[in-house]
Amino acid sequence: MTKSEIQQVKLRFGIIGNNETLTRAIDIAIQVAPTDLSVLITGESGVGKESFPQIIHQYSRRKHGQYIAVNCGAIPEGTIDSELFGHEKGAFTGAIGERKGYFGEANGGTIFLDEVGELPLPTQARLLRVLESGEFMKVGSSKVEKTDVRIVAATNVNLGQAISDGRFREDLYYRLNTVPVQIPPLRERGEDVYLLFRKFASDFAEKYRMPAIQLTEEAKQMLISYSWPGNVRQLKNITEQISIIETNRDITADIIRNYLPNQNEQTLPTLWGTRNNNNKSFESEREILYQVLFDMRKDVTELKKLVHDIMNDKVIQGSAQVPTQYYPASTPSIVAPTINIQPQPSSTEDDDIQDTEEYVEESLSLNELEKEMIKKALEKHHGRRKNAAKDLNISERTLYRKIKEYGLD
Repeated sequence: MTKSEIQQVKLRFGIIGNNETLTRAIDIAIQVAPTDLSVLITGESGVGKESFPQIIHQYSRRKHGQYIAVNCGAIPEGTIDSELFGHEKGAFTGAIGERKGYFGEANGGTIFLDEVGELPLPTQARLLRVLESGEFMKVGSSKVEKTDVRIVAATNVNLGQAISDGRFREDLYYRLNTVPVQIPPLRERGEDVYLLFRKFASDFAEKYRMPAIQLTEEAKQMLISYSWPGNVRQLKNITEQISIIETNRDITADIIRNYLPNQNEQTLPTLWGTRNNNNKSFESEREILYQVLFDMRKDVTELKKLVHDIMNDKVIQGSAQVPTQYYPASTPSIVAPTINIQPQPSSTEDDDIQDTEEYVEESLSLNELEKEMIKKALEKHHGRRKNAAKDLNISERTLYRKIKEYGLD
């Protein structure tokens, strides 16, 4: 497309900037729009991915059909299949009527699946079937239904890493990624930062009925050189803060500095998730919790091996007691394994030395430990799940699913 045509698209959809990568992404979206190919839009959180599915829809033959945007990360795991594909009456508790679902509603139109990397694996299998044959089944139904939808997906998750970790289906990735569209982060867009700031400043001046703020040359360069971990969303929020708080409408670099987080501190997660000292990525609160539990189990396993080695160094006669000093004092919440050694007949020398491994009763269960942690958090906060989830450092959706799984309703 010509530059003037792309500029018209930018004006129509409120896209600001002259960055070549951004312009290329718009061009690809327009070129692929008349087809029915699946499109995967990738980019960091806050770069403005939500505008591109609308471009694709409006320049396609489906523009008069339904356009439905679905935030996959905001729907609880237990209800997402019902939301996407619908359900029959009585399919589950609370299903008092039939539901059509987004894929049924969007028939003949476009469905935008934002945060597609957050979909659970069973739902990914259902989505793959829709992509391959246009077929799906409602929850609680055995009847195959057809739908004609254009699927556009977006994610800020590294799907390659998610595939390696077993959290995303490789076949689904290739189906969604028929045409990839990469949106550049704000830190790579140079002068676009100032253009966006000027537009936001003008909008907020009109909204709050005050003069628009202006930047000195030094303040402008500071904005352009900043890393912007929150991208366009962060820039917009900071512009609004300055517009409201500062009485002086000429903004200097010193003023700007007060609103920019310290670049030496990691205040926001990066695109591919936070990393610990071992360079292992954790892309959800649930993974962090599980890692803690597995580390605790590893400690107990090592303790068990230590006890086993000690007991094998002597001939067992009668009941043996394990010295308490071998239990780590730093892990009081872990129930220590019970060592129960029964007296054995001393018929042969080999029979006198028993393998203590078979007498170790494994009292630590990850599921039981997790259940107990959730139960105590709920009791502590008097059943308030939001506070309990925050205390456990997991999402409310994960807590809701765990409560159902462990029967803690």
